[in-house]
Amino acid sequence: MSLKRAIFIWSATVLAIAVPVFAAAASPLLAWRDPAYIVAGFAGIIALGLLLLQPLLAGGVLPGLAGPKGRRVHRWTGAGAIGAIIVHVAGLWATSPPDVADALLFRSPTPFAAWGVIAMWAAFAAGLLALLRRRLRVPPTVWRRWHLSLTLLVVTGTVVHAVLIEGTMEPISKLMLCGLTLAAAIWVLISKGKRVSR
Repeated sequence: MSLKRAIFIWSATVLAIAVPVFAAAASPLLAWRDPAYIVAGFAGIIALGLLLLQPLLAGGVLPGLAGPKGRRVHRWTGAGAIGAIIVHVAGLWATSPPDVADALLFRSPTPFAAWGVIAMWAAFAAGLLALLRRRLRVPPTVWRRWHLSLTLLVVTGTVVHAVLIEGTMEPISKLMLCGLTLAAAIWVLISKGKRVSR
């Protein structure tokens, strides 16, 4: 891969994640938010950004992070995304326990809450599946199908969750990040799916 192409890929990836974060940081809505709510919100944005990296790492797209090195970073990034999700939910719980309880029990009147909870449990399941990979006595192709299916559910649920929320994230940059994340996940699902089926 040429140096120019590598620089372009990394620059586009960094901008896709950084622009929504900085745009949210400039939101006037932050002035009326509690610190716990702000931390929770930015943890959610970071989790979304890390979800963009995951398929790119799995597909070996990011220059310098292909092969075993990319897989190691993929595992750490996945752990970081799960950590960000936990901070996101904990911050929201600190702000309003009843709302979080209603969301977890699928009693919330807001549709985005259910999608967020679905994505959260799918992320936990995908992480647990990754931890137990060596202990599970299933063929690698079966494990990949499970992992890819859960990953697609995580990405889909997270994207719908983020799009439905009207909050501190700037709409255009949010839609771009969500679109790129979904496109990257689908691309990896198709390319990895073909390899699994062979």
